[in-house]
Amino acid sequence: QVQLVESGGGLVQAGGSLRLSCAASGRTFSNYAMGWFRQAPGKEREFVAGISWSGGSRIYADSVKGRFTISRDNAKNMVYLQMNSLKSEDTAVYYCAARAVRSVATMQYDYWGQGTQVTVSS
Repeated sequence: QVQLVESGGGLVQAGGSLRLSCAASGRTFSNYAMGWFRQAPGKEREFVAGISWSGGSRIYADSVKGRFTISRDNAKNMVYLQMNSLKSEDTAVYYCAARAVRSVATMQYDYWGQGTQVTVSS
């Protein structure tokens, strides 16, 4: 079992930046690939970014490529999402997720956090 707690959400103007953090506890963090997802009002949850257990492999949704960066610190059991050049369409609840294998993917995540709200004003 892995427990995930997100933080760092808030209100930001379009063009601004935010960094989301996710603290993991429980099983050995480095055994898990990690990901960020988001869900906007009235829409389905969508994949944003993922990172392998070592950080050596990262994948992104096309909508955030070049603007968002996912990273992790296995010594601190943390994963981060640096979001730059934010747009109004990035407004959503952002969720941290853990996948009980080391390889990164866009789906099949096993553990989820409660989410943190990101609101981008235009």
